[in-house]
Order: sequence, then structure tokens, then C-alpha cells
Amino acid sequence: MTAVRQDAWSPDDDLILAEVTLRHIREGSTQLAAFEEVGERIGRTSAACGFRWNSCVRKRYEDAIQIAKQQRQKRNYLKKQTVAPTSQVSSLAVYDTEERTFKQDAGSLDEGLSVDAVIRYLRGWKTTYQDLARQIKLFEKELKDKEEELHRLRSENERLTKEVNSAQTDYHAVNDDYKTLIQIMDRARRLTVLSNEEEAKPRFKMDANGNLERIE
Repeated sequence: MTAVRQDAWSPDDDLILAEVTLRHIREGSTQLAAFEEVGERIGRTSAACGFRWNSCVRKRYEDAIQIAKQQRQKRNYLKKQTVAPTSQVSSLAVYDTEERTFKQDAGSLDEGLSVDAVIRYLRGWKTTYQDLARQIKLFEKELKDKEEELHRLRSENERLTKEVNSAQTDYHAVNDDYKTLIQIMDRARRLTVLSNEEEAKPRFKMDANGNLERIE
């Protein structure tokens, strides 16, 4: 049993879907048969192929669809004009006759209705897809570079923020030490003034007779 894919559609998947669907249109088959064939080839359900064709791929191949329909009409017309084979002619011979008649008459068709034109048209779309894929890769690389630059700038910002916080912490510590030093110096100054005032005051002592005597 073929595994059903769930990944995104690639340009090659879209190209296979377009080529097979156009072939079925050209040969007078149904689109449902085309979707089933594509599903078997790329591992998707026929419903998914039909949804992809109608929602996205079909609009890119409007001209090619018209060409395929014209080729189908031409093919049906040639079949009607073909003389009915005799009982001795095999079905393979009939097919060869129709093909030769179709090829001879196809020379008078406009080049825009040829199979080669359709193939060139599809290849042109494939080239466009490849160019878009390359552009997407360039955009992805540029986005990755921007993300790396953003990561580097964020790291640099974190480092500078840590340095600023550390400098602020050191500043507060130095400021606190400075205030403490000022307080100590002010206290020492006041103690010195008090000590000088104490020394400047006259001192007395009592002699043997009970009189106070000043001490120099």
C-alpha cells in the first residue's frame, strides 16, 4: 500500500500533476483518472491531487488547457473521419492508421497547438519554479544571517547590561564608604574640639587647709 504523503507540494509535484492532467484532457480521458494516476506516482490521494489542481495549479495552465482541449477535439474529429476498418484489420492497425492521419494533418496546425509547445510551456514553468526556489533559498540564508546578527546583538546587550549593573553596584559601595568616612572624620573633629575645650578649662585642687588652688 502506498503511503499517503502529508508534506507540502513541491514544484516537481505540481509539474507532474499538470503534465498528467493535460495528457488526460488531450486524450479525452477524465480528470478523475488523471488525479488517480498522479496520486499513484507521487504518493498522494486522488482527492488531494484534485484539490491541488483546482485551487492552485489549474490557473497557471489555462492556455495549455485550451490547447489540450483543441487537440482532443482534433483527435476526435480525425477518428470520425477515419474509414471503418474491415473485419480482417486488427485494432493495432487501426490505431496506426489514425496516428498517421493525425500526424499528417497536424502539420497544418498552428505551432501553438503542438505537443512540443505544451512541453516547452511546462518546462518554462519548471524553470520559473526553480528560479523561485533559488530566491527562497537566498531569502532563507539572509533571514538566517539576520537571526544570527540579532542573537549576537542580544548577547552583547546582555554583557553591557551586566557591566552597567556591576558599575552601579561598585558606585553605591564606594559612595557608602565615602559617607562612612565623612562621618568618621566629622566625629573625630568633634572629639578633638571637645578635648581642646576640656584642656582649656581651669582645674583646681584643695590644699591642706581646705582652700582651692588652681592647677596650671
